[in-house]
Amino acid sequence: MVLDARTGEVLHSRNADTRLHPASLTKMMTLYVVFDAIRRGEITLETKVKISRKAAAEQPSKLGLKAGQRIALRYLIRGASVKSANDAATALGEAISGSEAAFARRMNAMAKALGMTNTTFKNAHGLTENGHMSTARDMTTLGRHLIYDYPQYYNLFSRQTTHAGVKQVSNTNRRLLQNYKGADGIKTGYTRAAGFNLVASAERGNERVIATVFGGTSSAARNARVAELLDLGFKRAPSRAKLSKPRRPVLGTIPAQEPKVIKVAPTITARSKSPRPLQRPDRAPSEDMLLAIVESVDNNVINARNDVATRAAQNETLAGATVTPVRRPQNLVQAAIDTAEPRRKPAARRIVTRASTSGGRHWSISLGRYTTRNRAERLLLKTALQEIGTLDDALRKVVNRPRGWEANFVGLSQSKATLACQRLNARGHDCEVRGPGA
Repeated sequence: MVLDARTGEVLHSRNADTRLHPASLTKMMTLYVVFDAIRRGEITLETKVKISRKAAAEQPSKLGLKAGQRIALRYLIRGASVKSANDAATALGEAISGSEAAFARRMNAMAKALGMTNTTFKNAHGLTENGHMSTARDMTTLGRHLIYDYPQYYNLFSRQTTHAGVKQVSNTNRRLLQNYKGADGIKTGYTRAAGFNLVASAERGNERVIATVFGGTSSAARNARVAELLDLGFKRAPSRAKLSKPRRPVLGTIPAQEPKVIKVAPTITARSKSPRPLQRPDRAPSEDMLLAIVESVDNNVINARNDVATRAAQNETLAGATVTPVRRPQNLVQAAIDTAEPRRKPAARRIVTRASTSGGRHWSISLGRYTTRNRAERLLLKTALQEIGTLDDALRKVVNRPRGWEANFVGLSQSKATLACQRLNARGHDCEVRGPGA
């Protein structure tokens, strides 16, 4: 397939819709999805990714990453785009979606959104797998989207060497980059089942052409054929053409990342009856409280006395005596207040910050414990800025625990706490959701 990248016009094609093994051309989609995740705020270039055993065990070409090792996402991107490292590609997929299978589903959804109708992805690296297929037309389409949708990252594909965090690596496409005028990418691919594949782009003046070849017999033969196709493209493409960039896919067509299993503290159910709390020991009874007590006691006493007086009056009335009604003592309340425990001086006013329970916002997340309060507070602030969408309403709280200062976000609903933890885990941050009372 040969395409005028500016307009999307097909300049030449042969068997362009034949489904074949794409090999490491697959990593073009892996990187496209990663760039999309960065743009959407799911992850950053500085996120430290923990390498799984599966990623470390991938077949060459690879960076030689070790299980349990942590490495910044930017270095995995360099390893996958320049060296075509399979361990880096798998690690990228797991960092974005939690597992390679979930990431493959996201790749397929993205391919559908881009109009790649004859492509099915099964993995993030492109090693041969049953049903993992694509076409020259679809890969050319993907290459064009990489150029125009993410120009800030496209320079990666023209780097002849780069440092991938663990070592310096060379570009698998450096022969064409060195020998063809204007060549600036994009991606090579090779397996025994696929042969030698290449999606190449070159720019000369106002013209840009993309050429794709599947099934070359050797890297030299493939490069020679691609050079011929690029020459054909520059010969047929008009010197001037109005740039018509492809439309970036609608985000709603991309499935959310696979939920991760998160341990949630058990929910404490509310009591049907709640005992009256004890009076705080640092305060004397208020005048209102004393008045209520005295009123109750006084009324009981008065009623008892009146009962006795009534009965006596009845007897005395029969004898012609005058009844004197019992009157309520006027100084009883004051006497009770005066004889009460002397009021202590009020304690200094204390401000207690706690999560609001309105609307069920009594869930929290813990980011772990740290040696100093300052480190915990800095982490909370940095995380709040990165996750402003999910943590905007949360309160930051640092608690002094026996084993260090614990960094917490409190005042969240269960759904927001779970979503925030999922996103933080995807970025390589430790996070634990806690329910009410935890």
